[in-house]
Amino acid sequence: MSTPGFTGSRIDHLNIAVPDLSAAVAFYQPVLAAIGIGTTMTVPTSEKLPAMHGFGWEHKPYFWLVDGGQVGTNMHLAFTVETHEAVRAFYDTAIEHGATSLHAPGDHPLYHEKYHGAFVTDPHGINLEAVCHH
Repeated sequence: MSTPGFTGSRIDHLNIAVPDLSAAVAFYQPVLAAIGIGTTMTVPTSEKLPAMHGFGWEHKPYFWLVDGGQVGTNMHLAFTVETHEAVRAFYDTAIEHGATSLHAPGDHPLYHEKYHGAFVTDPHGINLEAVCHH
């Protein structure tokens, strides 16, 4: 089925609950900055919403950390980057800020022949990756 004016589907934004928003922001700000993603919005606690911190670029947040929740099991989030150097920068910065290494930067041909990525577990247990597809 096709929708007029729509050329494909994509995720607009993703919220991840964390038990300690300030600790999560302290980790994610430098790690995401290493691959060109910055804070775009913060939302204070209100009657209807918990505090939230949005990351993205320009004016568009697409990755949100939400305070006061529990991280789900088997959660994995991959960020696409343009170069192998950006994969390395992501990995090194994440390790420097408390992540645990799962896979150092390298090729992963089991996914496809040009798949180059690095995997870490953040301080809340989320499996994170930076991946370059060329």
